[in-house]
Amino acid sequence: MSLTVKILLAAALLLSIGVPFGAFIAGERTKGRYKKALCLNTILFFGTVIGASILFATGNAYAAEETAAAAAGSATGFGYLAAALSTGLSCVGGGIAVSAAASAALGAISEDGSILGKSLIFVGLAEGVCLYGLIISFMILGRL
Repeated sequence: MSLTVKILLAAALLLSIGVPFGAFIAGERTKGRYKKALCLNTILFFGTVIGASILFATGNAYAAEETAAAAAGSATGFGYLAAALSTGLSCVGGGIAVSAAASAALGAISEDGSILGKSLIFVGLAEGVCLYGLIISFMILGRL
């Protein structure tokens, strides 16, 4: 891949991060600006990913030996990607669950202090989702 393509991809990635952040900072102080910034960030990021995929997919055909070696390398890459996704998505889900459970637990504890143990169990169960994703990613990495 040429240097100009690498520079172009790096610039597109930086713009997909910087433009929504700038729109968020410059926007009005309303709840709608969060949705606009998130939508813009999602569109620019996935546009960059699709553009990079198109640039990487265009190439020359290789002999069978080189193709087998490339397939083994891409299988390893997909394994790392699967491990990263299992950890990342489980942590996002666990964070959402903990935010809901912990705020409800704090409200319940402030009314009745005797339910502290019960409320901590629910928060711990929500954190368990993150640990399950981490265990799955270790299992995936162990097979590579």
